[in-house]
Amino acid sequence: MEKTAQNNNSTAMEDNGKTIAILAYITIIGLIIAYVMNHEKKWPFAQYHIIQSLGLAITGLSLGVIGMIPILGWFISVLGSLILIYMWILGLINALKEKEKPVPFLGEQYQKWFANL
Repeated sequence: MEKTAQNNNSTAMEDNGKTIAILAYITIIGLIIAYVMNHEKKWPFAQYHIIQSLGLAITGLSLGVIGMIPILGWFISVLGSLILIYMWILGLINALKEKEKPVPFLGEQYQKWFANL
């Protein structure tokens, strides 16, 4: 009976890690909430996706700043935003499928840059 309770507890922890990982991709507020929720327990799966989502958010902010530059900046911002949406969708799908797979193009760099998070 004790073993069953332990299995249920471990399943709940896995579910929470998945829920937090998914939440990280739902707006900046979701990212902040996911970070706070995962701060004490530090589920590796959730932490991985929080880092990926944080990288996407910072990339999006950078594209917004670049978009302030007339003509070339606008072009880069629009094209980058389309690529960023693609990356975000793949990150969310990976979280839903419980995969620790980096988002295309910059995902591995996000893991290096924010390793101390």
